[in-house]
Amino acid sequence: MSETPGIVWLASFPKSGNTWFRIFLANLAAGRDEPADINDLDERGGIASSRHEFEAATLLDSGLLPHADVDRLRRQVYERIAAETKAPRWIKVHDAYTLTEDGEPLLGRGAARAAIYLARDPRDVAVSLAHHNTTTIDAAIELMNRPDSALCRGRHGQPPQLRQQLLGWSGHVASWLEQTEVPVHLMRYEDMRADPARAFAAALGFAQRPASGEDIARAIRHADFAELQRQERERGFTERTSRTAPFFRAGEVGGWRRELNAEQVTALERAHAPMMARLGYELSQGAAEAAA
Repeated sequence: MSETPGIVWLASFPKSGNTWFRIFLANLAAGRDEPADINDLDERGGIASSRHEFEAATLLDSGLLPHADVDRLRRQVYERIAAETKAPRWIKVHDAYTLTEDGEPLLGRGAARAAIYLARDPRDVAVSLAHHNTTTIDAAIELMNRPDSALCRGRHGQPPQLRQQLLGWSGHVASWLEQTEVPVHLMRYEDMRADPARAFAAALGFAQRPASGEDIARAIRHADFAELQRQERERGFTERTSRTAPFFRAGEVGGWRRELNAEQVTALERAHAPMMARLGYELSQGAAEAAA
């Protein structure tokens, strides 16, 4: 059975399992008895916010354009990619699902045939995000709780990625689950860890990416966290941003109970309780009693 061409957005708030999914895809595509190189992901379709790809497509210096103008052009870039692609292209995206100032979808109208949205307990996201950005946990929580939060919003230094509006953790999740432009499949990180074969198979089926149970099981083995950590130790990882903290730490579920203090837990749960309940994340005992 051949694969269906077109864009599939692999969307998530940062540190929610996006890279793990992409490495699984790379191993699925490789179909080999040994793990794929984490720095050579065959089925990686890039990231939607790539400054290089934007400038190559538009022949413009993005650093000279206001964010609003870049956003208008980004929409056209994705629509052109969709029109020209003859094969499936899974593209990582950390942008919230937003509209340009013209009222058009930032990610293009009719540009993608599906989206996989990866969600993770925001308390665990805060811990992982702090390590990834080499910041304090309080700084990570502030980013997650701000409705106007964004990545690469500065106008100086020219980061390799364009501005990505996040809208805070709850706003990000809602923007993707409540939009009606692209069919979306919700995939919780915790379910990926608990039963990866079932979770990955469901996502692949939604995206019309055929794969046998044997192939899925092999790709999961090759994307095991111990293997990813081994490769990062021996070869490094090109997407790692911290000079000190490894990209692949533990991929732990519930590690926030050990890492966060009571005030930090309260700050996150107070800001995101409705969305946490919607996704099935239980509040801590203190927060649950306060909400009762």
